[in-house]
Parts: sequence; C-alpha cells; structure tokens
Amino acid sequence: MLLLLAPAAGAQQSLQWNAPAGATVRPTDAALVGLARQLLDGSDAVHLTPVQRSQSLLVAGQYAQASAAITALMHALRSEGNESQAQRWTPYLLMAKAGNPAEPGFDRAYAAAFAAWFAALDDVSALKTHYWFSTNLPAAQAKLDAALATYAGSASLTHEQALDLIRQAAFVATFRVTSRLAPDLIRADEDRRFEIDDSVRIPAMEGVVLSAHVARPRRSAAPPPAAMLFTIYTDPARNRTQAALAAAHGYVGVVVDARGKRLGTGTAAPYETEGVDAAAAVDWISQQPWTDGRVVMYGGSYSGFAAWAAAKHAPPALKAIAPYVAAIPGLGLPMENNVFLSANYAWPFYVANNRLLDNDTYNQRERWDALTERWYTSGRPYRQIDQVDGTPNRWLQRWLAHPDYDAYWQAMVPYGDDFSRIRIPVLSITGYYDDGQISALHYFREHYRHLPDADHRLLIGPYDHFGTQANVKAMELRGYSVDPIAQFDTDAITFQWFDHVLNGAPLPPLLADRVNYQLMGANRWEHAPSLQAAGGGMTTFHLSRERAGTEYRLIETPTAPAGVLTQAVNFADRNSSRHSYYPWPILRAGPPDDGGLSFVSAPFDQPMDMVGPFGGDLKIRINKRDVDLTVTLYEWQKDGKVMQLSYYVGRASYAADMTSRHLLTPGQWTQVPLQRTRMTGRRIAKGSRLLVVVDVLKDAEHQVNHGTGKDVSDESVADAGAPLSIDWSTDSILRIPLRAVAE
Repeated sequence: MLLLLAPAAGAQQSLQWNAPAGATVRPTDAALVGLARQLLDGSDAVHLTPVQRSQSLLVAGQYAQASAAITALMHALRSEGNESQAQRWTPYLLMAKAGNPAEPGFDRAYAAAFAAWFAALDDVSALKTHYWFSTNLPAAQAKLDAALATYAGSASLTHEQALDLIRQAAFVATFRVTSRLAPDLIRADEDRRFEIDDSVRIPAMEGVVLSAHVARPRRSAAPPPAAMLFTIYTDPARNRTQAALAAAHGYVGVVVDARGKRLGTGTAAPYETEGVDAAAAVDWISQQPWTDGRVVMYGGSYSGFAAWAAAKHAPPALKAIAPYVAAIPGLGLPMENNVFLSANYAWPFYVANNRLLDNDTYNQRERWDALTERWYTSGRPYRQIDQVDGTPNRWLQRWLAHPDYDAYWQAMVPYGDDFSRIRIPVLSITGYYDDGQISALHYFREHYRHLPDADHRLLIGPYDHFGTQANVKAMELRGYSVDPIAQFDTDAITFQWFDHVLNGAPLPPLLADRVNYQLMGANRWEHAPSLQAAGGGMTTFHLSRERAGTEYRLIETPTAPAGVLTQAVNFADRNSSRHSYYPWPILRAGPPDDGGLSFVSAPFDQPMDMVGPFGGDLKIRINKRDVDLTVTLYEWQKDGKVMQLSYYVGRASYAADMTSRHLLTPGQWTQVPLQRTRMTGRRIAKGSRLLVVVDVLKDAEHQVNHGTGKDVSDESVADAGAPLSIDWSTDSILRIPLRAVAE
C-alpha cells in the first residue's frame, strides 16, 4: 500500500518548504498542510492525477473535497474492472467522510461512516475490504520520518519530492486512524455477519487434539457444507479471517491448525502427520450439527499438500479438494529431483519453533541470505550447513537422511496406486513460474496415469508461488508484463468450482476442460482435454557442434556421425558458480553468459505455441560417478530480449528412478531421461528462436555433487578431486511441445 500508484511526471516547479531542521511534529504537520495546499493551488494543479489530488486534499485538511475526489477515483477504478484497487481506497474515504481527526466527535463520525459503508457490502466484499485496513504503520511512519529528515532545513522541494512526501503523509495519517479505530469496528462487522468460534478443539489420532477456527454464516437457512483449510502457518488473525471468507461464500469455514500448534496438543512434525490428522479432522467436522456432512479442502502450498495428504486416506466425507501450488515433500522441496536445495532452509524454524510462528528468527533475512554463501565457500559437507549457521536444524538433518524418494516421503502424499483410489473431483491451480510447479504437475500427471477417468482440472498461468494464491495477480512479474486476461481471483474461482461440484452451479468458464492455461503473448485462455492435446505434439531437437554466432545450433535433423561437446567443471573452485536456471528475471535484455552450453534454433517462420512440459534424453559421459544437471529453455526474441520459459534440475543417478540411485560408470556413455520438468504456455513470435542452455549444477543454493558416489550430503571440497569432465553427445535430444499457429 505504500506504493499505491506512482506519481505522474509533471512540471518541475519548486514548492516552498517551511519545516526547519529539528522541527517538532506540529510544525512538520503544518508544513505538510502548506505543501499540499501549494500543490492544489499552484500552476501545476491541473497536472495532478486523481490519486495525487485525493492525497493532497486529505493532507491539506479539505475533507469534503477529498471525500468527493476519492469517491470519483474509486468509481473510475471499478469501471475499469479494478475492484481490488478501488477497495484499497476505502480507509482513505472513511477518514475523509469523518473529517478532521483532531475535532471532537471524530471517532463517532468515523464509526458511523464505517457502519454505513459496510452495511451496503455483501459478505465477500466486506471481508476483502477489511484486508485493506491493516498495515505496518511503524514501518510507514519510519519511512516518512526518514524522508522528512532528508529535507530538514531545505527551503524548497521539487514537484516530485513534494508529491512523494504528500503520498506518504496521506498514508500515515489515514492509518494512524485505522490502526486505532478499525480493529474493533471490523470485529463487530464480522460478528454481525458470522458466528465465529476461535477455540474449537478437534480430536485426532494418537490422542492428539487439534485447534481450529470455525466460522458459520448467520443467514444460512440449513446447515451448509464445510470448507476446511489445514495449515501450519498459525496466524490467529489471518486464519480467523480465512475461515470467515469461506463462510462468506456460503460454507462453514474451518481453519485447522497442524499438530502441536496454537491450542492443540502434540509436537509439530512438518509433513509427517498431516495425512492422518487432516483426515481425522474431516471425519469430525462431518459429524457436527452445523454442517450437512460434506467437507471440501482447499489452500495453497503447505495447505495444498495437506489436502492431498488427507485425500490419500480417503475420508468418506471429503467430497472435493482444490489445492494450489501444492507441495510434494521430497519431490519439490526440500529436494527437487533428488537434489537438496536451500530455499526453504529457515522454514522449519518458522513453523516448528513455537505454537504460533517464529517471525523473529524467520525474518533474519541477512542471516539466511549469507548462510548459503558462507557454507558454499567453506567447502564443508552440506550436512554441516547448520554447523556453519551455528544453530542445529534437526528437521533438515531428518530430511537429509532420505536422499531417495523412499517410504519416508511416499507415506506423506498419494503415491503410485494411491491415486487410483482418489475418485473425488480435484482442482489444481499453479503457475508457470511457481517454484513448486513440479509438485503440482506431478499430482496431475500421476492422478491421470493411475485413474484415466479422474475428474481433475488444472488451471495454470503466468504466476509465481505467491501470485498463484493471491486474489489479485501482479501484472508485472520479474520484468515480464503479464497479459491483462491472466487476471483472476483464486478464492472466487475455488468457491465457484465447489458450488459446481456440490450444488450443481454452473461450471466457471475458466475451467472449461481438464487443462486450462493462459497462453502468454496471446492474451487468451485455452482449454484442452489433456496435456498432450494442449501441446499438439512434440518437436524433436538435437544438439549440434555447428556454430550459430557465439551459440551452437539446435537442429531438427541430427548430424551423422554424432559429435561431442566437452565441458570441464572444477568443484574445488568455490569462487564461481555455473549457469543459473532460476527464472529471475523472466525477461532479460540478452542471452545468459554464465558458463552453460547454449544451443539456438533457426528463427521460426511463423508463430509457434509452446504448451506443456518438455522432455528428452541427454547422452553424457563423465569421469566421475554422478553429476547434477540443468536444462533451461528460453525464447530469444527478434529484438534481442530473452524470455525464460521452463527449466529442469536433477541428479543424473536418479533421473530414471527417483526412488533408487544408480551411479554412472566413469568413461561410459549414459542416457539421462528428462522427466518431471515444468510446463509453460507461450505464443512464440514469428522470427523468435528457441534457446536451450545445458549445464552442470554448481552453486551456493544447492548441494554440491562432487561425483564420488557417496551420499552427496557427506561430500566436501576435499572430495572434489580432478575437475569434472563431461562430454555431451549430439545424439542428445529434446522434445518440445510446439504447434504452428496459422497467421
């Protein structure tokens, strides 16, 4: 909210600034009022945007005019389809309606304005508007204080400086009021709409008791179904609101805390007990008089995993699940394709250190950001990374004991034939740039592999892990401008789909088929009965030794005889890293130049749609017993810009079977199948080329596989030995889901 809308460029008039150095709050506030009035009365007033005018009127104390201006701004935003943008202005509007906070009677006026405004809103709109009344006021105040200190003693400010100060001042003034008055008003509004019990206790397995928030709609004529979200993220205020949001959609909202959290008993055990505990919660909920006996589960990331974990145990009352960006422990995190990664290193401390959330530890970003580099440069075994940090990470150590995708991991979510017994409808939502997409896609593929007539829909588009779960999607993602049509509300589509499954409501058009994907670059949604149908067939490409500028050619007809490209990687050198596959930024100015072997296709002579995950077989020969590999796909556009489309990272010894390690034989050719890759959906423009980068994984964010054949967690820089020599055969192939688009 601090950002709101960026100030528009205007004339560069100077404005008087009358707050002397060391000024107290009162003269500073007076100076801000004077500054706002100069903006409103000066020659450049005509150039103020509606946002800037609204902020200036508030700071100037012209509350009636501010109310009218904000009302007009909200109307304009709604007419453009920006409902969420309009809702976020409600705190400003109510303050303007109430008048001067320093005047007697302001609190009563504010409460009256609040009550009148929310009386006109339905339950869903009210809850989504409640969200905009909370912020980190101390941080906002500190930022404003720092800006004021910067200008202390100045006689004048530029137009841009003035607008920035007024923006911050309007924000702080508004949320000084909301932080004082809104919490009680919001709680009263919730109580008017819902019956909420924050202290429900649910008996689970082994004598464990789970705590829960339960929200029931007051205006329900008959007991409705229950919508359950199971979470280890124990934030009582947020989870209470989440339960209420389900109630706003006509369900009994139940947010269940994981074992050992909040008011529950037992000990937190991330990933290990969610299946039995969530299934027990479903059974208990179904027997309560306030529900009709049907339960659905939903939620993102960990909560999506928990929905699948419950489905593994098939509680009879569970009628549907809607998991988004759902994790698979042991496949997507804390390891991916058997390579342990450090992105979630601090997560166990966050969720398992206490009965709520250990924000103090988790928010030590400098500590966690520095840790991986400290470990990497130390050369110590990955198993000792917590010794480098200085605090034991017992959950990491527990996970490192299972480098295979073995029975430990398999017990957590459906595995193999378990999928054939999941006959309830499923809605999976994920993003092309979701870190955990590999897990979400694996659930989808395995469900159909073991149950061809499964009722499972996939919804996917240009979102990252958090954006997929958000009700308002970011329209600028890591340098890529998202197509406008990609915008949708995750909560809304979830409950619309539940209404369809349980009550026969119309199927949301966005979910028209099994595979529903936003085609980037075409500003359209497409629908297909399967991933294969969405892709329209695979085009086979081969590596080659032929040059295309500084890259090698990626060709459709293999060369004969096969050629060899050789790389050398020195694992003893901890002052360098290899090609970074991670999509940040998504759109960059030019091709990467960080050590990988790059292969580029001929320009496409017509637009091409790339939809689905890629595959292939890499033929390699190394002088060691194992290696971790990366493959990254890009669109190299005519203007020179490069857009990342998909990637793969994995350990060669597990590529064929993630449950059992099969070491390579030094000096012998090995086929490495590319499985469990990521999906994209992109219209590649005419004249663009496909760019593929293959490389050896070596960086601070992952284990370093030195190739000895020992457990990689126990290898140190002392095991580096001679540099890795890797030969890439041009017999290697990549299968890319491409189909031509008629112009």
